[in-house]
Amino acid sequence: MLAIIGGTGFGDFAGLQEIEPKQVETEFGSVYLEEGQLGTSPILFLPRHGNPPRFPPHKINYRANIDALIAAGADKVIAVTAVGTVDDSLRVPELVIPDQLIDYTYGRVQTYFDDEIHHIDFTFPYDETLRQQLVEAAKKCQAGNAELVFRDRGVYGCTQGPRLETAAEIRRMRIDGCDIVGMTAMPEGTLARERELPYAGISVTVNAGAGINDMAVKLDEIQAAMDEGMSWVRDILASFVNSI
Repeated sequence: MLAIIGGTGFGDFAGLQEIEPKQVETEFGSVYLEEGQLGTSPILFLPRHGNPPRFPPHKINYRANIDALIAAGADKVIAVTAVGTVDDSLRVPELVIPDQLIDYTYGRVQTYFDDEIHHIDFTFPYDETLRQQLVEAAKKCQAGNAELVFRDRGVYGCTQGPRLETAAEIRRMRIDGCDIVGMTAMPEGTLARERELPYAGISVTVNAGAGINDMAVKLDEIQAAMDEGMSWVRDILASFVNSI
């Protein structure tokens, strides 16, 4: 079953029908998620910040979330994230289906394997089959909506949060090769890989990173970008589900 992890701007899934709330117990804690229908397909939806939203990025129980999805029947995951731009050629809003990650977080629980030696191959952090299916779904939606813009690859830089980045940090991230910046892709992606759960992401740019331009951050503009971008995400997810 497909699982969708939602975050800021996507804390609930408009369009999900026949919703059955679940509280799933794992050895790492209890997790709220929903099972419902998207079209004719059953899916799981997990709001990573909790229901109601209360966990900042560095306090999310990522291990419990991944294990709860597996216990509920997930066999693949698409993670939705709101991000800032690092590459100044990206628009706001624009969708990015990332193919790489750089981890700038610290102090988060990064693994299930604290009591044994276990290494995973994380050369390509996103499942390529799942990623390409997302790309094809995005292309189909773009054909019917000229305003929808997306990139089929990009490097997601994951910062600790909950504060936003400094201008110097964004300059460093650009030098490092990041295209977008968010706070939740790690260790979510690592833990999914450790559990052999195919994982892909779709990100919505909602603001320019610090120092990208001289414009002050305006919350109403961020919200407008988020609303438009997340509506594109919902369309793409519906197209994705119909294609599998």
